[in-house]
Amino acid sequence: MNRIDARFAALKAEGKTAFIPYITAGDPNLAQTEKLVYALEKAGVDIIEFGVPFSDPVGDGPVNQEAALRALKNHITLKDIFACVARIRTNSPIPIVLFTYFNPVLAYGFVGFARDAAAAGVDGVLCVDLPPEEATEYKAALDEAGVRTVFLMAPTSTDKRIELIARNSTGFIYYVSRLGVTGERDALETDLRSAVARIKQHTDKPVAVGFGISTPAHARDVASMADGVVVGSAIVRMIGQLGDTPDMPEKVAAFTKTLVDAAKVI
Repeated sequence: MNRIDARFAALKAEGKTAFIPYITAGDPNLAQTEKLVYALEKAGVDIIEFGVPFSDPVGDGPVNQEAALRALKNHITLKDIFACVARIRTNSPIPIVLFTYFNPVLAYGFVGFARDAAAAGVDGVLCVDLPPEEATEYKAALDEAGVRTVFLMAPTSTDKRIELIARNSTGFIYYVSRLGVTGERDALETDLRSAVARIKQHTDKPVAVGFGISTPAHARDVASMADGVVVGSAIVRMIGQLGDTPDMPEKVAAFTKTLVDAAKVI
């Protein structure tokens, strides 16, 4: 069984919600990224979103954009990221989802990308700017390799589109809690509970919610209504502040644990 599927199944049996942190691969460098994965796993996270650095991350806010630029200054490539995941796999079974834009995947080639991702130990891919209507070849290659395909669902999605995205998503569905780019917010959207309930009327696949979640209170609230809680910018901001310092992984993991613990209360 795919590690994402296994983790969500285990959490469902326990009545728990998945906590999914986003980090940018190669920020501040791949050696620290690897250490951070182990520290986050020890802190209790369930799945890691590995951001593939891209030069034009239009779906990301300033914090994640800056992280991508820091990683690109290290000349991080997909091959480097696959090598990092392969090293992690010698020590950890934690599920890993690549969070990427379409251009790097297209340049790599669908079949080669899917093959190398699976060989490295990648469990799923979320291609931010690729809608399911245009993803036939991409999805076929990843399906063949046993890698899950995660698609974004927006607050503006119609019932018909919810059904389309749910059909094409494997592993889980990523619901964007608000329109716009990634980034920390003071409050969650007021209609989030009804939005998640509406999605669940169309599918029994896990629904993870991201964008704007940044505090333990946010994590607790989202955990009460969804199958997964995704936090990115709040964690990435701390990585940027601490940089390549020896205790960065432990300090980031300690902060993340406050979010994990809040999400697991439910």
